[in-house]
Parts: sequence; structure tokens; C-alpha cells
Amino acid sequence: MTLKVSGSPVRLPALGLAGVLACATALSGCANGPSSNGDPGAKPLAPGQSCQSIKADLDRMVSNGVQSSVEAQSAGRKLSANQKADADRYNGLLGQYLGARCHVA
Repeated sequence: MTLKVSGSPVRLPALGLAGVLACATALSGCANGPSSNGDPGAKPLAPGQSCQSIKADLDRMVSNGVQSSVEAQSAGRKLSANQKADADRYNGLLGQYLGARCHVA
């Protein structure tokens, strides 16, 4: 096969049937298999949970001021037992929300 690039002919080797089949097989694996970056995909939520229920819990916690506790915890500051429990619960819910890919939908 000859292809003209910028006015100059360039010879391309013929792939043949075996080459075409190998390319098609490799590409079909990309569509259905795990990604090459090790992403395991969305994690299922526990029974009785939904993206909406987790989002509602997160929103309620933010409106109650848990964000300052989460920021203080990540900065390494001391927290009361209640503040630490709230921050841990928020981080756990956020992990479930992001792990289930609720933010993508």
C-alpha cells in the first residue's frame, strides 16, 4: 500500500489477516477487561444503601459542621472523641460514595 504524506509516497507494509485479527483481539480486550492502571471499577454498596442516601448523610454532616473536624484531623490537630468519630464516619461515607462511583453518575 502506498500513502502520500506531504507529497512524498510512503510504503506501508500490508498487515494481512493475522495482523488484523491480532489487533482486533487486543482492542476487544480493552473494552471489557480491567483497565491497565489497576482500577478495580465501582464497588457495590451495602444492602439498603444508595448513592442518594449516602449523599444525604454527607450533606447533613457538612451542614452540622463536620468539615472543620475533617480538616483538623487531616492536619494532625487534636480532636475530642466525638469530633474524631464524626470525622471518621464522614471519611468512611465519602470513601463509599467515591468507591461506588456515585459522583460519576
